[in-house]
Formats: sequence, C-alpha cells, structure tokens
Amino acid sequence: MALIPSIFGGRRSNVFDPFSLDIWDPFEDFPSSTTLSDLPSSACETSAFANTRIDWKETPDAHIFNADLPGLKKEEVKVEVEEGRVLQISGERNKEQEEKNDKWHRVERSSGKFLRRFRLPESAKVDQIKASMENGVLTVTVPKEPEKKPDVMAIDISG
Repeated sequence: MALIPSIFGGRRSNVFDPFSLDIWDPFEDFPSSTTLSDLPSSACETSAFANTRIDWKETPDAHIFNADLPGLKKEEVKVEVEEGRVLQISGERNKEQEEKNDKWHRVERSSGKFLRRFRLPESAKVDQIKASMENGVLTVTVPKEPEKKPDVMAIDISG
C-alpha cells in the first residue's frame, strides 16, 4: 500500500478519494508548453471549491442531498432541475476583499464557483423538491413515488 501514494507523488491527501482537493498533474514530467504548475494560483485555489462535498442518501420516502457550504448565504446558492431529472446545485463564494494595508500570511479557504449535477431516478417527484440551508449545510429533499409492488395473481393448479 505504500507504493500507491508514491505513484501520485504524495500530492493527494487521499489517493482513494477521486475528489481529493489536491491537484495531480499526470503530464507533469512530459515536455509541454503548459502544465498545472504554470496555471495562475487562482485557478488552483478555485478547484477546491469546485469539488464541493455532497452526500446523497436514499430513505424509503425520499432522496436527501446534504452539501457543506460554510460561509455561504442561501441567496448565493441555486438549486435547479434541468432536463426533467437532473438536479443541479451551484453557487459562488467570492474572494475576500484585500485592503492595501493588509498582510496575508496564509490563504487556505477556497473561493470561486461550484456546480454539481445528479441524475435523479424515475421515482423522484421533481415537482415537490424542497431545499433548506442551516449552519452552512444545504439540505435538498426529493420525495419519491411509493414503490409499486407487482400485482401477483394466484393461478389454481389443476391436476
């Protein structure tokens, strides 16, 4: 298992997490005119926010999505349904204003836009979706149609 992180050069915080916040450049050692290291730092900073973490759980009555959006107000977040069954959660966190006299020692909080899409199952009642935001957590509840049980008809066996 110690070999896996060395493949990625130790850049990812968790190699098994496809949404890890660190950026791995697979073309880093190839001769090229542009690599991720050549990108402006703002491009790398926003990538962390672009991968907003969202949990999706299914209960007997609904699909529930929880998104951690610390520091955002509900007016800065959009919840939409596209193409009939695609739930889209998007928003933007603006960079903090820099004052001329300020001296920044470290900037770790991400800023920028985020957008996540989820294809909802056929049983989703898209016309009854509810969303709420409390303490930086967006909760989207998508009610489900009750599961249809197949009609079973008993057949008499003659004999």
